[in-house]
Amino acid sequence: MEDGVKIYGLCLERIRHKIRNAKKKSHNAAFGEEDIFLLESYNTGDIEDIIDILELYDIENKTLDGLHDKLEELAYTVSVLIRETLCFGFTDEGYLGLYLNLNTERENFQNEDTYYDHYYAGR
Repeated sequence: MEDGVKIYGLCLERIRHKIRNAKKKSHNAAFGEEDIFLLESYNTGDIEDIIDILELYDIENKTLDGLHDKLEELAYTVSVLIRETLCFGFTDEGYLGLYLNLNTERENFQNEDTYYDHYYAGR
């Protein structure tokens, strides 16, 4: 990050608020065993839309792999800033989502073959 910390189109205060809400819900109800919560969905799976929504204008490779790399970098940066484990993935509907992983024993949610392997550009 030679230009400093970039969080692009993400708002840290909004994310913190959504994390607080997710943690409250996790204590009040039986959620999935994974302890992974969808914080927000961007209602698109189109690469160009995602680039515009998240303001990823410096992305070099506008392919699924390039997008994956940029989102992985962004999730790591924001995770460090807010001291929570965040990751991007695709919902069952094929939309990009930002996820909170409360299970700290799992290494890296986005390295699993779920979400990204099920995404096809243009669908």
